[in-house]
Amino acid sequence: MELKVLPHALTVCKISDISDADLTSDLFFIGKTDEELSLVCPTDAVPADTIAREDGWRALRIEGILDFALIGILSKITGVLADNNIGIFAVSTYNTDYILVKEADLDKAVAALTVAGYSIVM
Repeated sequence: MELKVLPHALTVCKISDISDADLTSDLFFIGKTDEELSLVCPTDAVPADTIAREDGWRALRIEGILDFALIGILSKITGVLADNNIGIFAVSTYNTDYILVKEADLDKAVAALTVAGYSIVM
Protein backbone atom coordinates (compact mmCIF):
# COMPACT_ATOMS: atom_id res chain seq x y z
CA MET A 1 0.00 0.00 0.00
CA GLU A 2 1.26 3.47 -0.86
CA LEU A 3 1.12 6.50 1.42
CA LYS A 4 1.93 10.01 0.27
CA VAL A 5 3.34 12.66 2.59
CA LEU A 6 1.55 15.88 1.75
CA PRO A 7 3.60 19.08 1.67
CA HIS A 8 1.33 21.27 3.80
CA ALA A 9 2.03 22.25 7.40
CA LEU A 10 -1.39 21.74 8.99
CA THR A 11 -3.33 23.05 11.97
CA VAL A 12 -6.22 21.43 13.80
CA CYS A 13 -8.49 24.01 15.37
CA LYS A 14 -11.90 24.76 16.85
CA ILE A 15 -13.78 27.69 15.37
CA SER A 16 -17.09 29.33 16.13
CA ASP A 17 -18.05 30.40 12.62
CA ILE A 18 -17.34 28.59 9.36
CA SER A 19 -17.50 31.87 7.44
CA ASP A 20 -14.09 32.73 8.91
CA ALA A 21 -12.49 29.73 7.15
CA ASP A 22 -10.80 29.96 3.75
CA LEU A 23 -12.55 27.15 1.92
CA THR A 24 -10.58 27.76 -1.28
CA SER A 25 -7.51 26.03 0.15
CA ASP A 26 -6.39 22.81 -1.58
CA LEU A 27 -6.81 20.90 1.66
CA PHE A 28 -9.23 21.38 4.52
CA PHE A 29 -11.53 19.23 6.60
CA ILE A 30 -14.55 20.43 8.53
CA GLY A 31 -16.24 18.49 11.29
CA LYS A 32 -19.37 19.70 13.05
CA THR A 33 -21.23 18.12 15.94
CA ASP A 34 -23.67 19.42 18.52
CA GLU A 35 -20.62 20.25 20.67
CA GLU A 36 -18.06 21.79 18.31
CA LEU A 37 -16.98 22.98 14.89
CA SER A 38 -13.52 21.69 13.97
CA LEU A 39 -11.30 22.66 11.07
CA VAL A 40 -8.11 21.11 9.70
CA CYS A 41 -6.36 23.39 7.24
CA PRO A 42 -2.95 24.63 6.15
CA THR A 43 -1.38 26.61 8.95
CA ASP A 44 -1.11 29.70 6.76
CA ALA A 45 -4.90 29.59 6.22
CA VAL A 46 -6.05 29.33 9.85
CA PRO A 47 -8.82 31.83 10.64
CA ALA A 48 -7.75 34.70 12.87
CA ASP A 49 -10.44 33.93 15.44
CA THR A 50 -10.06 30.38 16.78
CA ILE A 51 -11.32 28.96 20.05
CA ALA A 52 -8.38 26.53 20.26
CA ARG A 53 -5.66 25.43 17.86
CA GLU A 54 -2.90 22.87 17.57
CA ASP A 55 -0.22 23.65 15.01
CA GLY A 56 2.56 21.44 13.70
CA TRP A 57 0.76 18.59 11.93
CA ARG A 58 1.66 16.83 8.67
CA ALA A 59 -0.55 14.47 6.67
CA LEU A 60 -0.01 11.10 5.05
CA ARG A 61 -2.66 10.18 2.49
CA ILE A 62 -3.49 6.60 1.58
CA GLU A 63 -3.13 6.70 -2.19
CA GLY A 64 -5.95 5.49 -4.42
CA ILE A 65 -9.64 5.12 -3.84
CA LEU A 66 -10.51 2.77 -0.99
CA ASP A 67 -13.46 0.46 -1.38
CA PHE A 68 -15.87 0.59 1.56
CA ALA A 69 -15.68 -3.22 1.76
CA LEU A 70 -12.01 -3.04 2.75
CA ILE A 71 -11.53 -3.65 6.45
CA GLY A 72 -8.71 -2.71 8.78
CA ILE A 73 -6.61 -0.46 6.56
CA LEU A 74 -6.63 2.50 8.91
CA SER A 75 -6.30 0.32 12.00
CA LYS A 76 -3.19 -1.41 10.64
CA ILE A 77 -1.48 1.90 9.85
CA THR A 78 -2.43 3.48 13.16
CA GLY A 79 -1.34 0.29 14.93
CA VAL A 80 2.16 0.63 13.47
CA LEU A 81 2.28 4.24 14.59
CA ALA A 82 0.93 3.44 18.07
CA ASP A 83 3.53 0.68 18.47
CA ASN A 84 6.14 3.38 17.82
CA ASN A 85 4.60 5.89 20.27
CA ILE A 86 3.43 8.22 17.51
CA GLY A 87 0.14 10.00 18.16
CA ILE A 88 -2.24 10.62 15.28
CA PHE A 89 -5.25 12.64 14.20
CA ALA A 90 -7.20 10.83 11.47
CA VAL A 91 -9.70 12.18 8.96
CA SER A 92 -11.47 10.42 6.15
CA THR A 93 -13.08 11.41 2.88
CA TYR A 94 -15.32 9.42 0.60
CA ASN A 95 -12.27 8.21 -1.35
CA THR A 96 -9.55 7.65 1.24
CA ASP A 97 -8.07 8.27 4.68
CA TYR A 98 -5.57 10.81 5.95
CA ILE A 99 -3.36 10.25 8.97
CA LEU A 100 -1.94 13.37 10.58
CA VAL A 101 1.19 13.13 12.71
CA LYS A 102 3.09 15.87 14.45
CA GLU A 103 5.88 17.37 12.32
CA ALA A 104 8.41 16.28 14.95
CA ASP A 105 7.29 12.64 14.48
CA LEU A 106 7.10 12.63 10.67
CA ASP A 107 10.51 11.05 10.01
CA LYS A 108 9.91 8.45 12.72
CA ALA A 109 6.45 7.68 11.25
CA VAL A 110 7.84 7.30 7.72
CA ALA A 111 10.59 4.98 8.98
CA ALA A 112 8.17 2.83 11.00
CA LEU A 113 5.69 2.54 8.15
CA THR A 114 8.47 1.69 5.69
CA VAL A 115 9.73 -1.10 7.96
CA ALA A 116 6.12 -2.36 8.17
CA GLY A 117 6.03 -2.69 4.38
CA TYR A 118 4.31 0.50 3.30
CA SER A 119 5.61 2.44 0.31
CA ILE A 120 6.04 6.13 1.17
CA VAL A 121 6.01 8.87 -1.46
CA MET A 122 7.48 12.17 -0.31
